Amino acid sequence: MNKKIITIFGSSKPLPGNSDYQTAYELGKLLAEAGFVICNGGYGGVMEASAHGAKDAGGKSIGIITEHFKRFANSNIDEVICVKTLIDRLLKLIELGDAYIVLKGSTGTLVELATVWEYMNKSVIKSKPIIIVGDFWSPVISTLKNELIHEGSEDVTKYVMTVGSPQECVELLINN
Repeated sequence: MNKKIITIFGSSKPLPGNSDYQTAYELGKLLAEAGFVICNGGYGGVMEASAHGAKDAGGKSIGIITEHFKRFANSNIDEVICVKTLIDRLLKLIELGDAYIVLKGSTGTLVELATVWEYMNKSVIKSKPIIIVGDFWSPVISTLKNELIHEGSEDVTKYVMTVGSPQECVELLINN
């Protein structure tokens, strides 16, 4: 049986010693210990940290990089897939994921969250877990839940779950 692949979205900025880096490291480690393969954008920050955590736990990581950045994947990535554009990268991250975890990030992470969410909302892909770790994205989720009523939309946030810690996230995936 193939192991489930969990795609992780988050900032490229955190460095070792930073709390966001540590959260991603712990998440990668716990996911690997639970038997999941992690997939991410392959570069620094949250991507490096989660791959490092997975590697330290004996797990596997896949990094999707793009020709656009003209950089190599971080040294913790086991399998590198290089695509041409940022859009190709996003589509590959979504395609490979059996679930999606969203950590603190900036506009790139917002695009990743919004795209996977919209694809489920419009039935482009089947419903899969989207799990947000921490409260960074809570204002975005709350605004969409409350403000999209004007479109007569059902609760579009039904696809998104929020947890407080990497441990809660992994438990949710195990039990899902």
